[in-house]
Amino acid sequence: MAADLQAKYQKLAQEYSKLRAQNQVLKKAVVDEQASTTVLKEQIKMKDQSLRKVEQEMDSLTFRNQQLAKRVELLQEELVATETKGKKNKQKSSDSTSQHSHQHQSVFDEDLQKKIEENERLHMQFFEADEKHRQTEAVLRERLEVLERGGAQHQAEVDGLTQKYMESIEKLQNDKTRLEVKSQTLEREAKECRQRTEECQQQLKKCHAELNSRLEQVTSIIQEKVSFNDTKHWQYNTLNVPPHNRRHQLKARDIVGQALTFVQDLVAALLNFHTYTEQRVQIYPIDSATDTISPLNQKFSQYLHENAAYVRPLEEGMLHLFDSVTEDTVTTLETTVKLKQFSDHFTSYTCFLQKILPYQLKSLEEECESSLCTSSLKTKNSELHSDVKKMTSVFEKLQNYIGLLALPSTKPEAILQANSSAVFTQLAACLHGLQDVMKDVSKHYSQKAILEQELPTVTQKLQTTNECILTSLVSLSNVTGKIATYFSNNLDFFTAPTGYGPRAGAGTMNPLHAESMLQCKKRAAGYIQALKKPQPESVPYVEALAHRRILLSSTESREGLTQQVHQSQEKIAKLEQEKEHWMLEAQLAKIRLEKENQRISELEAQLAGSSSRQLFLPTPESPSAQPTPEEEGEEPGERGLGEPIRSASLIGMLTTKSEEVKIPDEECREQLIKSHYMSRVAELTSQLQVADSKAVHFNAECRALAKRLTLAEKSRDMLTEEVKLANQNVSRLQDELTTTKRSYEDQLSMMSDHLCSMNETLTKQREEIDTLKMSSKGNSKKNKGR
Repeated sequence: MAADLQAKYQKLAQEYSKLRAQNQVLKKAVVDEQASTTVLKEQIKMKDQSLRKVEQEMDSLTFRNQQLAKRVELLQEELVATETKGKKNKQKSSDSTSQHSHQHQSVFDEDLQKKIEENERLHMQFFEADEKHRQTEAVLRERLEVLERGGAQHQAEVDGLTQKYMESIEKLQNDKTRLEVKSQTLEREAKECRQRTEECQQQLKKCHAELNSRLEQVTSIIQEKVSFNDTKHWQYNTLNVPPHNRRHQLKARDIVGQALTFVQDLVAALLNFHTYTEQRVQIYPIDSATDTISPLNQKFSQYLHENAAYVRPLEEGMLHLFDSVTEDTVTTLETTVKLKQFSDHFTSYTCFLQKILPYQLKSLEEECESSLCTSSLKTKNSELHSDVKKMTSVFEKLQNYIGLLALPSTKPEAILQANSSAVFTQLAACLHGLQDVMKDVSKHYSQKAILEQELPTVTQKLQTTNECILTSLVSLSNVTGKIATYFSNNLDFFTAPTGYGPRAGAGTMNPLHAESMLQCKKRAAGYIQALKKPQPESVPYVEALAHRRILLSSTESREGLTQQVHQSQEKIAKLEQEKEHWMLEAQLAKIRLEKENQRISELEAQLAGSSSRQLFLPTPESPSAQPTPEEEGEEPGERGLGEPIRSASLIGMLTTKSEEVKIPDEECREQLIKSHYMSRVAELTSQLQVADSKAVHFNAECRALAKRLTLAEKSRDMLTEEVKLANQNVSRLQDELTTTKRSYEDQLSMMSDHLCSMNETLTKQREEIDTLKMSSKGNSKKNKGR
């Protein structure tokens, strides 16, 4: 919402600036029109004065003309009268009258001639004055129409501006009301958030106290139970096998794969650059097809011809490095042995660049010394001279950093982890420097190629080679830029600890550690594979969530279920006791039946083999009724005491009284003992089952409470984060609200002032237009009356 308000505010500010500029233009136009109207008023006054003078002259001339016409008529009448009189008195006074009439006629003719000339002159003046008056009137009418049109246009613009201002004011008022409502709602939310924060702070204090107590318990347990900590001593810690990090391996393989593609592009661009540079040396400044080139350029082209032997191994080394990084390997600076091969190939390429650098510089100097080289070309060659030096130095820096990174594969303890992260950061900065240098080289070479195309002696072959070199330089700058951004984006992965190594982060990774780690990983994978069995069908996730919610939410249903479980367990215990009792009864009945069968068989044998006197002997039951010597020895002691007979054992105490309980025979005694033991066993089993049920119930309650505690902690953390975010949002919205209030108030004040000034100017313009209309109407009426 704040972004929308900011955008609306910017739009209103832009419209206000536009309207302000238009207002200034309108002000200037109104001032100019006012000046022109004042000038026109003065001109109209002057013209009115001249018209009045001309009208007065015309009136005088018409009056004079009428007088002259009357005089001419009188003179003509007198002439006719004289002619008639002359005819009558012809004969009488012919000589005297002829002279006198001749003189008088000549005077009249002269006077008439003068009056006719004066009349013609006055007619001409009147005609000229009339034409001038018509022309001035037409011009003034045209100017008046133009002014009326301009006034109408200005009025329309002013009406449009006022409408826009009113709409903008209404929008601002609506925004203001909306913002006030929003501020009220935000204040309410802020109050609620404060209350929540207070509650969360109290919960946090409780949780801190609980955690501190738990921490003390755990520390005391560790101090009591952990007698030996092998991570304290690095000698023992080096014997620990570090865990395998599969994510790290997958990430490392992905990153090395990206680096392989970039190195392939870089190798292709470098090959093109060196080969096309060799072609250019063969062509310019002397073409080898027509003339022999200098020995310096020959040597330079010979070295450039060998570029593939130094550039191709870079791609091969990176490919070997990519093949060595797999999911089943350990990738650290100590275990990546193939990085050393890539470093060696890169050092050979930097040596190649150092070898061709003096020849390249001398060839540029030779181009400058040629007669076709202009001053601008010399400056571009000097710039390329410095750029080539920079490029070689940057490659040397890269070679040093890559060599440092490849050093731990041969000497594991040569570089510490902190130093390796610093090397990675310097390598990233060096790659950005290489990108800048390649951009400068491509820019300066493109300018040089443009200047060379303007030379009269340039050939098509040179133009094509220059274009090829430019494309290779552009691809080099693009590839170096991609490599720099790729390395800076993955710099955190390079500088972060790998997770491999002894515990507690002490020591470095050893190849022996890597081998043992991989062996343990294989054994663990095999063990897990052996343990894998097809899992039984489980409850669907949605149903499990529903059951979990029901279990967590409904405590009353849980208590009811526990009571039902207790009741069912008690019923089961009682039924088991009855079952065991009846089983024992059945066994006793079987034993009795067997004994009776034996007795019956004995009696039948005795009856069959004995005489008749034996019939009066006691039955086999009578001897058992008499006590045995052992019983006789025991019973007098027990009976003599007159106390109850007690038989103690581990299971319970059997208590009987000699007076109350009379043991008829041995079977009854055994039955009593068995019944007592069975009742005791039943009681103990029922107590044990009750104790088990209580233990299960308490265990379930403890688990539920632990789950609740974890959920409460999670909800507490989420609530604290939400409270923090809410506080931040509230503060930010309050700041935005204050700024928007101030800006809107300033805008409203400015707009009101501007509207007042515009209304004043509009009223002034309307008054001036009304006055002009009235003056023009009066002038038109006067002209029509005339």
